[in-house]
Amino acid sequence: MECNFITIVSGLPRSGTSMMMQALQAGGMPVLTDEIRTSDIENPKGYYEFEPVKKTKDDPSWVPQAIGKVVKMVYRLLYDLPKDYEYRVIFMDRNIAEIMVSQRTMLERSGKKGADIDDEKLALLLKEELEKTYKWVKEQDNFSMISIGYKDMVQNPLPQCALVNEFLGNPLDTEKMASVIDASLYRNRR
Repeated sequence: MECNFITIVSGLPRSGTSMMMQALQAGGMPVLTDEIRTSDIENPKGYYEFEPVKKTKDDPSWVPQAIGKVVKMVYRLLYDLPKDYEYRVIFMDRNIAEIMVSQRTMLERSGKKGADIDDEKLALLLKEELEKTYKWVKEQDNFSMISIGYKDMVQNPLPQCALVNEFLGNPLDTEKMASVIDASLYRNRR
């Protein structure tokens, strides 16, 4: 697959970014991952993370190797990407209440404590953050973005995979993409 842009899967934590990475890989897109964070009960098919992404603001040297590939990054890190590349962002959109339940469950299983803020305030804060990010991306000449609903992707993956494929210039096998979506992993429904 030849392309001159960088594909990014982004969203809030626990929004389905790993699922989308898995689908893109199955469809034929090379992924940029280091496999340091291995699969576990929360993400039994893997996290698809790439550690250098977390330090992009101070060291963006990894970015050129991402051309023609897909990399996953949490929404807040989009602001740190260098301006001299083209980015196509697949933004995973999931119900915020589901995200909070999923995050809380993951933290409890790992014995960690979450943010000390009530759910209503946290949901409002996350919505504001997302609106800010959407607005910022739209203002960038080198970014384009598509939003994919987590629930839609899980319940009816083929049309969502077709949308993603079209957004990326139709290089992928959408049947293979859809075939790896595991509806049984949609565990925190609202």
